[in-house]
Amino acid sequence: MKRPVVGVIGSAHLAENRFPAQRVGERNLMAVADVAGALPLIFAGDPAITDINALLETVDGVLLTGARANVHPTHFGVEEHPSYEPYDRRRDALALQLVKVCVKRGVPLFGVCRGFQEMNVAFGGSLHPEIRELPGRLNHRMPRLPTGEIHPDQDVVYGERHDVRLVPDGVFANLLGQETIRVNSLHGQGILEPGKRIVVEGVAEDGTIEAIRVADAPSFALGVQWHAEYDPQRNSVNRMLFQAFGAAVSERKRRG
Repeated sequence: MKRPVVGVIGSAHLAENRFPAQRVGERNLMAVADVAGALPLIFAGDPAITDINALLETVDGVLLTGARANVHPTHFGVEEHPSYEPYDRRRDALALQLVKVCVKRGVPLFGVCRGFQEMNVAFGGSLHPEIRELPGRLNHRMPRLPTGEIHPDQDVVYGERHDVRLVPDGVFANLLGQETIRVNSLHGQGILEPGKRIVVEGVAEDGTIEAIRVADAPSFALGVQWHAEYDPQRNSVNRMLFQAFGAAVSERKRRG
């Protein structure tokens, strides 16, 4: 059987500060190819370029990646503010609709970081621009040097930062075979209020929501706040997540 295909969403980027482009981090592609066992296919995060129906006739699953831009606050009833910037309004327009269509049609869906947040907003949830500003919360942003520069060592940037407590006998706990895991942390924005169909499956030690699923989804529909794509080749937790996503994608392809 031919390998299944996973659509990997792109994000708007201005190459060399001049050329409009769409980009995807290579680690997302490697995670899909190496661990999920599928062919990664980049698609534009722009409804003027990507038609959802045509996309879902082509792919067997969808990976919503992390990205620099945040979901625009008007999608959850909050006014624009510099703290929410930067934005990618075209990706918003595509991704929020794509989440609902994938769930409705049973297309396997895996959301990572921004993708996790998009899943929440698509079902009516809200976000906070700086989780660290909430009382009792940790600083979930990436490690920096005393000078303020991002730490140059990628293994430090993506290193495990805090525990996540999983709901006992939940989908994540059963899949991973444990109720406490340790994850990386590279985000400022996070879930404030879960959407109507969003079930919280994992919470950080400071109360930040880290793992979710969509209630009554007919196929794989999970999201994680951490960057699971960074090291699933080495990290057992992230490997099991991408393997489970890959199994769902393969089953989708088998059923046709």
